[in-house]
Amino acid sequence: MKKGLPVLLGVIFLGGLVTSAFAADKIGYVDVGKLFDEYQKTKEYDKNLETKASAYEKDRDTKISEVKKLQDGLDILADKEKEKKQKELEEKVKSVREFALSKEGDLKKERDDRLKEVLNDIENAVKEYAQKEGYTMVFNDRVFMYKTNTSDITDKVLEILQANYKKAAPQEKK
Repeated sequence: MKKGLPVLLGVIFLGGLVTSAFAADKIGYVDVGKLFDEYQKTKEYDKNLETKASAYEKDRDTKISEVKKLQDGLDILADKEKEKKQKELEEKVKSVREFALSKEGDLKKERDDRLKEVLNDIENAVKEYAQKEGYTMVFNDRVFMYKTNTSDITDKVLEILQANYKKAAPQEKK
């Protein structure tokens, strides 16, 4: 019993230190989805990518209609000319496929690059706010099983994101 008492006191003391250390931590969380969706840069990037995708689809549709016209014209040709046009048709189909793969790859790469940029901006804004306000930990809201809104700093981080974007926007357009 005498040996157990110092161990028990030591455990209680260490438990108190650990509890007080966590109690001193300022912990918050952010809704990354909300930050991403409401960030002005994300909206502008989405609009730009939609414009590019629309232009690509228009070009692709024009090329496909050319292929269809060529294919429709095959039925009325003589056999000798049909072989020649068949090769031309195959070349056109191959060209349309290569065009589609290339453009889709370009759009995907651009989207991925911009996604990384936006997520980096979000991370920097969270860090800026956390350091300014003395937070020791900030989590993504999806890691919690239960949370209260008192620890939600999403709107404050969004304000920083938007302000930083407005400051940088004139420089980016140069």
